[in-house]
Amino acid sequence: MDGSTDPSDGVPSIDPFVITARTRAATGRDGRSALPRVAHWPIFPFETEGLRVRALNDPVLPEPPRRDDDADSCTVCARPDDQFVWAGSRWRISMSPTPGSVPNLVLHSRDHIDFADLTEPQGGEMGVLLVRMERALASIDGVGRVHVYKWGDGGAHLHVLVVARPRGMMQLRGMFLSTWMEVLPPLPAEEWATIRAHLGARLAAAATPQGSTPRHR
Repeated sequence: MDGSTDPSDGVPSIDPFVITARTRAATGRDGRSALPRVAHWPIFPFETEGLRVRALNDPVLPEPPRRDDDADSCTVCARPDDQFVWAGSRWRISMSPTPGSVPNLVLHSRDHIDFADLTEPQGGEMGVLLVRMERALASIDGVGRVHVYKWGDGGAHLHVLVVARPRGMMQLRGMFLSTWMEVLPPLPAEEWATIRAHLGARLAAAATPQGSTPRHR
């Protein structure tokens, strides 16, 4: 049952079917849930007039496979180092060569693993690299804050997104920056290429004192 504890092993559990039923039972006259409070925050990207919450679908179990689930066909594993802005012996950092709306970097493990597969030493290495990525992005003139996102429902190969918020763009604060990224137009290609080269150089410089052998493009 939802939130219950199985007395046989003492491990708490949640039941997605119970959660779904409870949600449907709490809907209004139109059969839909009320807008969440985040819809009224000043950083919410959309006007609420006419906005409706989607009906909650039935749970899908077992869950379908994610992109790059199989190591033999993983597109991240297959990419050569020269497609990354920085590459070390156990980690690689990418930034799309195609311009995006705001500067951002993605940390990838070199091995085909996911977050839960990390050893504690690997977790420590990841933390150091995320700090370096944050500092590299923060060094760009005009950046106000840097955000870190980790999702696991798309690609199966471990990846963590680090995104720069332009200074003064207060609507882009917090959880919706990743949504605004899809709304804002891309930066000019020349500006993007300059930023990409700058970030590669900063990451290489940060890694060099530790004796690694970085490659940056």
